[in-house]
Amino acid sequence: MKPIHAPKAPAALGPYSAAIANGGLLFCSGQTPINPLTGELVPGGITEQTGQVIKNLAAVLEAAGAGLKDVLKTTCFLTDMGDFAAFNAVYARHFISKPARSTVAVRALPKGALVEIELIAKIG
Repeated sequence: MKPIHAPKAPAALGPYSAAIANGGLLFCSGQTPINPLTGELVPGGITEQTGQVIKNLAAVLEAAGAGLKDVLKTTCFLTDMGDFAAFNAVYARHFISKPARSTVAVRALPKGALVEIELIAKIG
């Protein structure tokens, strides 16, 4: 197992790695809409927050030598399923390859985020 350090993504909020590479796969920890420069949530609603989450994931993928096109599976967490359509609109613009996906509602996310996404990608 190889931990991935992603300098362009926000620092971890706890004792975990941004991602772990193993056997040609990359397992990315969940990313929330934190601006890596400020350490704060981006302003705005689900559209802005989803865009930032995907930027953060792209930074982790880049650090591992991969990109959004290499994503096999995502797990998406929303605090309000009423945001599902707006979330999908942003998600669809970035995940052109349409990876497998699960989307679930959760009560709360760190720092009051509206969305979090984790993923598995192929590398190498």
